Amino acid sequence: MKSVLIVDDSRVSRKMIRNLIAHSGFEVVGEAIDGREGLELYVKLSPDVVVMDITIPEMNGLDSLMKIKEHDPDARVILIAEEGQDQEKEEARKAGAVALVTKPYSDEDILYAIRMC
Repeated sequence: MKSVLIVDDSRVSRKMIRNLIAHSGFEVVGEAIDGREGLELYVKLSPDVVVMDITIPEMNGLDSLMKIKEHDPDARVILIAEEGQDQEKEEARKAGAVALVTKPYSDEDILYAIRMC
């Protein structure tokens, strides 16, 4: 069973993703509301996968991704981005995101990305 850390400043989005993941056979090991907390929880919990919104406070998803990759070059981070955030998506690819999911997304988009990690 893969362990997943969710990082999103939207309580509604975190709940939707948590429920989806939990009902699909994965374990949600933590949730963070910003990039800084996401980094701290990654270091503490060592999840198999991180599902993170790219637009979050404190430390955005791209900066948090880079810090996580500094800590663990093998980290598997999935970033969620808005339609039109093409520059951010390209930077995320270069920084080592294993997958990018574009909003609005389907449940299967998220599950597929996790399964492929």
